[in-house]
Amino acid sequence: MHVKEQIRIIGFDDGPFSRRNKRCLLVGCVFRGSRQIDGVVRTYVEVDGLDATERIAGVVRKSKFKDSRVIMLDGITFAGFNIVNIKELSKLTGMGVIAINRKRPNIDEFLKAMKKFPAYKKRLKAVKDAGKIYSIKVSVHNQEGRIYFQKSGLSKKDTEKIIKVSLYTSLFPEPIRVAHLIATGVVLGESKSRA
Repeated sequence: MHVKEQIRIIGFDDGPFSRRNKRCLLVGCVFRGSRQIDGVVRTYVEVDGLDATERIAGVVRKSKFKDSRVIMLDGITFAGFNIVNIKELSKLTGMGVIAINRKRPNIDEFLKAMKKFPAYKKRLKAVKDAGKIYSIKVSVHNQEGRIYFQKSGLSKKDTEKIIKVSLYTSLFPEPIRVAHLIATGVVLGESKSRA
C-alpha cells in the first residue's frame, strides 16, 4: 500500500452513555490525513451488545465515504463491552482497520471483566482476532509519547505510516480525536477534549 499524506481515514469513537440506555451514539469522522475533514457519519450500537462490527461496516458501506482506505477505532470496544472484530470489519469493508489505544491494554483484566457478559465465545474470538498489540513512538509539536495499536488488513509498516500521517494537534490521531469531540458534544451539549 502506498500511504499518501492525504490518505482518507474514517475514525470512530462513541459518545458518553449510561448502562440504563439501550443504545449509544457512534460517530465516524472522515479525514484526509490529519488536516482536512471531509465529513461525518453516525450510527448507534447496543450498550454491552454484539452489533458494533456490523453497525460500523453498515454505515461505512452505505455512506458516500466508502472509498476511504482505512477505518481507525478508539480501541476495540464501544458502548461498554460491544467488541469490534477488526478482522471481520476489514473483510466486510475491504479496508484496513487500526484500533488505537493511549495505554497498553491489560488483556488478562479485560478477559476477566468480559466473562460477566453473554456470548463470551464470540467476544473472545473478537479479542483474539484483534491480534498482537504493537507500539510506536510518536512526536508532535515537541511532545513525545507512545501509541499502542492492533491492525487488520494492513502491514505493520503501513499501519505505522498511517498513524504518523494522522497526527496533527496531539499525540492521538485526528480522525478519532475529532469523532470523540463531535460524539460528546452531541450527547452532552458540549465537547470533552480527551478521546
